[in-house]
Amino acid sequence: MKITIIGGGPAGMYFAVLMKKADAANEITIYERNGADDTFGWGVVFSGKTLSNLRAADDPSHAEITRNFEAWDTVDVVHRGEKISIHGNSFSGIARLRLLKILQRRCEELGIAINFRSEVADIGSSRTDCDLLVGADGVNSLVRDRCKHDFQPDLSTRPNKYIWYGTNHLFHGLTLTFRETPAGVFAAHSYKFDKTTSTFIVECDPQTWQQAGFAEMSEEDTLRYLAGVFAPDLDGQPLLSNNSKWLNFLLVKNARWSFENVVLLGDALHTAHFSIGSGTKLAMEDAIALKQSCDEISDVAAALRRFEEVRKPVIEDYQAAAYDSMVWFENARDYMHLSPIELAYVLMTRSGRVDRESLRRRDPKFVAGYESRAKL
Repeated sequence: MKITIIGGGPAGMYFAVLMKKADAANEITIYERNGADDTFGWGVVFSGKTLSNLRAADDPSHAEITRNFEAWDTVDVVHRGEKISIHGNSFSGIARLRLLKILQRRCEELGIAINFRSEVADIGSSRTDCDLLVGADGVNSLVRDRCKHDFQPDLSTRPNKYIWYGTNHLFHGLTLTFRETPAGVFAAHSYKFDKTTSTFIVECDPQTWQQAGFAEMSEEDTLRYLAGVFAPDLDGQPLLSNNSKWLNFLLVKNARWSFENVVLLGDALHTAHFSIGSGTKLAMEDAIALKQSCDEISDVAAALRRFEEVRKPVIEDYQAAAYDSMVWFENARDYMHLSPIELAYVLMTRSGRVDRESLRRRDPKFVAGYESRAKL
């Protein structure tokens, strides 16, 4: 099979690896608009269940990924300067660039061609020149845009602003920090991803963003302002920028996932809010599911329909959970009157998919503390 993949992120490279492993005769070419060492953002997160899926799909890349992991089992909620820890959560973090490098090397080992700094503008001729064209080109997908009549995308720009920084202060659990300021409420999502660095995503509603005056601030002034807001949490460490800019989260859905021999994967196909940390996980599990559909059905168009049939309910469930979480953070100021332990409990149950009893099984001490201290 001749396969063209547009987008050299985790979804595209991982699918290439799996298809080349399945049949060395598959001719696979990846086109990536950025350079081999370019990346945006800091660390990405995987759950324990995802790791077992990656091990089963490709043990060599799984082994190297896990050697570079930083793991934790706590969610920490910081409110009014008090930290509440909830145990029993299995997560791991890895630098996004490190993950990309691991997958690049795996592609090279298998003889998969990656063309960096290569734009593919003519989708029509590209798809006629291969058996399968995969659009794995991210949230601002060119493939999706050029073929929007076929995919029928539903794109929703959310109101909150967020900015993705790093810091050398290590957060040893998935930490959700809330700081109330005269401008409004800021929330930080942070977690370590290597021995020296943590991701630090700051989010706020549009009223807070306007009141703080970010529209008139330079990048340096913005970084200093937010480092000041979260100074009690950073232990003297600065925030680190990697082309960090304010963004609005784009919620991506598609009515159709494929047409003829063209399919979307990862963020080009769907997004899930970063507050549940599943974007990279979902992208790589998309690749596994698509490869399995190709194994089961030789006709490409039928295999793509099978991929959507199997995978879409899974994605819809994740997107529903992520939507509830996203909306909660969009309205975070409404919960600031809660005590720290009340806020931690509401956060853990915000999607409706974790109830008190499942939380009790996860961390009975936390639930007992909540029941004894909260205003029930």
